[in-house]
Amino acid sequence: MLYEADFARGENRGRTPLLVCDLTQSYSPAGGGGISTYLREKRDYVLTHTPHHLLQIVPGPEDRITVNGRHIFAEVAAPQVRGSPNYRFIFRTNIVRDLLARYQPDVIESLCPWVLPWTAINHRRAFPETTLVAGYRTDFPNAHIYRVGVELFGAPIAGALRALSYHYAKATYNAFDRVYTLGEPARLTLEQHGVKRTDVLSLGVDTTLFNPAARDPDYRAQLGLPGKGPLLVYAGRIDNEKRADKLIDMFRRLPPSLDAAMVMIGNGKLHYRLVAEAAGLPIAFPGFEKDRASLAQALASSDIYVSAMADETFGISVLEAQAAGLPVVGVASGAMPDRVPQGLGLLGPVDDVDAMAANVMKLWQEGPAAMSLAARAHVEQNFSWNATFGRLFGEIYPKAMAHAAARTKGKARQYAGFGQLENAGISKAG
Repeated sequence: MLYEADFARGENRGRTPLLVCDLTQSYSPAGGGGISTYLREKRDYVLTHTPHHLLQIVPGPEDRITVNGRHIFAEVAAPQVRGSPNYRFIFRTNIVRDLLARYQPDVIESLCPWVLPWTAINHRRAFPETTLVAGYRTDFPNAHIYRVGVELFGAPIAGALRALSYHYAKATYNAFDRVYTLGEPARLTLEQHGVKRTDVLSLGVDTTLFNPAARDPDYRAQLGLPGKGPLLVYAGRIDNEKRADKLIDMFRRLPPSLDAAMVMIGNGKLHYRLVAEAAGLPIAFPGFEKDRASLAQALASSDIYVSAMADETFGISVLEAQAAGLPVVGVASGAMPDRVPQGLGLLGPVDDVDAMAANVMKLWQEGPAAMSLAARAHVEQNFSWNATFGRLFGEIYPKAMAHAAARTKGKARQYAGFGQLENAGISKAG
């Protein structure tokens, strides 16, 4: 049976502790990906810093619920996404509706744009007091629709499809009580397309795990990579959206005298094609790294982080690389300029692999040591999960709940602890 445990609703409706629900398609059981990292860090924050309960609904290989104290982890059986073996896609929205009706969360946070946001909206129609919050994690009209469509149909048709997608985004997200993006440019984009009630939520990094001290001097040899020049590293999906193929093109333009090598950590639709294209080059494809400590070690054992992604809405993998002490070579688009300010790396035009190769050479020849120290200091000073969830629970959720109360013309729910948990004597996270 899907429901292995009941949840005592009586203590939640109308007062603390609250039941908060995360709802997403973008979950990998191995813990990779920005949203998977966010879910794990949020779970830890809720359990150690708040009195609240957390329900997380994600796709999985079978219907299964795991209850661990105040954390409820609900997996809904879903097929694998073609070409992305670590991800699944929920079509059985009736099961999600049953879960939501069973547990009746006070706040639902939707973390992906397709299908499930409307499941949350439909649930709210049955339970009007439910507060809905959406995380706009990807500029999908641009990244998923236009950039794919322009290759398939040409710019005019792709542009029309993108416009339709922004209309869809407006219709979807205006049904939510609050929407947050991961950066100001994305927030302005939504605002320009008519989406109301928007905020910015900056993400964080585990700087204890991702640390230059994790460096393994034998890592390169373990990969079977020759040379003593820079070891470039990329960590993420190896697919069209991430422009992983551009990294291979860039590497071909590096002179042999640089003695460089590259490791591409991840999996995706382009994996096997790029492995074939990179045959004979000092490029390793170790696959998807399930262990976060091993990923941290891989980053710390490399020299330069490279990314050709043009539509990054935040870039948590970039921050993890910087926390490991790596300068970044990327493109001046999306959230990348925010993640890589002057002195932390070099950015070039989108899809300009010659410029990217030149930036790799320039950074290495000038010496990456100063940028490495600056990158680490930048992350330590500006990004922490404690700050992320402090803002989420202390500002964004309360504003959303206030709008929900006004929407239902009801009395604002009484809750304590969102913005005052530390004052109540709860220890501060690192």
